[in-house]
Amino acid sequence: MARPTRASRALSQNFLADPATADRLARLTVPHPRRDTLLVEVGAGQGALTASLAPRCRELLAYEIDPRLVPGLRARFDTAPHVRVIGGDFLAARPPRTPFSVAGNVPFSRTADVVDWCLRAPALTDATLLTQLEYARKRTGDYGSWTLLTIRSWPRHEWRFLGRIARTRFRPVPGVDAGVVRIERRRTPLIAPDAYGSWSRLVELGFSGVGGSLHASLRRAHPGRRVDAAFRAARLDPRTLVGEASPGQWLRLHEVLAAG
Repeated sequence: MARPTRASRALSQNFLADPATADRLARLTVPHPRRDTLLVEVGAGQGALTASLAPRCRELLAYEIDPRLVPGLRARFDTAPHVRVIGGDFLAARPPRTPFSVAGNVPFSRTADVVDWCLRAPALTDATLLTQLEYARKRTGDYGSWTLLTIRSWPRHEWRFLGRIARTRFRPVPGVDAGVVRIERRRTPLIAPDAYGSWSRLVELGFSGVGGSLHASLRRAHPGRRVDAAFRAARLDPRTLVGEASPGQWLRLHEVLAAG
């Protein structure tokens, strides 16, 4: 029997070592197995999640950047012709042109880049990712506050926190627990395509930090009376800090301020 491959610190590897957790993540990725589902896996590692995803899709493209792991993955799935193990960096891959889903146990150090890749992929329908717990909670508003990335992408993408995964489910054991982030592209965006420019400008202005509050930041580009009206419509106190405004309240602010 071949010795298990040691995790690489340089690649921020923590292999998923619990079959039950892999099955749970696969069910969250594809709740109902479908013959037409195209899945792309980020960082197949030693194949724990790959094995749980494979029965739930038509085709699985499993990316693995570590060349030491690729031969073992290919040997493990050589009897599953719909599973294609691709040796290389997921971030360098061109997104499929047909609708597809992403799943993966994401290296903590590369989470931001993986998420950015997903948000930019035109045909992506959803992404279910194991990330550092703090990242998962922060991006999904689970701490009671919201980040620039989440608000900016909200009209096109919904972010959800689907639970905590104990760090003991990984090998080597990382220093913190993981969380499951679900990002779903909306079938119908919440604002019209021609409004994305004004949306992005509003959100960037609000998060600029100038003035010490969201209200003060927005007054830099909009009349005070209109900002007051927008805050009333969104049921926001003028002293509200930028991270405290929910996505729904941002949409109301944009509705009022863009009209002016």
